[in-house]
Amino acid sequence: MNTLSSHSGGTREEILLMLKKQKKLTVTEMALQLGITEMGVRRHLQTLERDQLLDFTDVRQAMGRPVRVYVLSAKGEEQFPRNYSNMTVEFLDDIQDMYGEDAVDNLFNKREQRLYNSYSNKMEQKSLKERVQELANIQNKNGYMVEWTEREDGAFEFVEYNCPISAVANKYQTACSCELSLFKKVLSTERVEQVGCMAKGKECCKYIIQD
Repeated sequence: MNTLSSHSGGTREEILLMLKKQKKLTVTEMALQLGITEMGVRRHLQTLERDQLLDFTDVRQAMGRPVRVYVLSAKGEEQFPRNYSNMTVEFLDDIQDMYGEDAVDNLFNKREQRLYNSYSNKMEQKSLKERVQELANIQNKNGYMVEWTEREDGAFEFVEYNCPISAVANKYQTACSCELSLFKKVLSTERVEQVGCMAKGKECCKYIIQD
């Protein structure tokens, strides 16, 4: 995921910060606050729109043409720091303190079952190769940065270069074992081996999948 620092110091970062604080702004309002021309503002807005960081609404006026009002998109909001991962770990710590390790394990198992119910219907009537491709599509949408290849021996290498739940997995490696279990169920094969895990110090999470 991009962060606000990737726009470091530029006018586009200033626009994002202004919208974060003020919520809604027109081109004219941005130009006045930035001290640049409206044409200059529009040039930056085109880039931000291309990157899907902004949304806009055309607001009708009593007289004249509608005025375009810009706001941050959901992706734009994600450019600002959030602390969801640490909060999740803290909640899990509290649950473990109150109810024991089994309660935490049950939460991960429940999550695994929920994901399986969500993914399984997308795998029906597909070959293993097609299921691997579909799983890669799902994981990529969830931010795992997956690449996969088919080896000469017919096995598949499935590599995840990012772990969106790394803070949780680093503390509770049940998350990793549940992912392995989920992959076996979704791919309909017990021959799924995890040969690399970022939570255990490797550079990526890597699986070997066979029929």
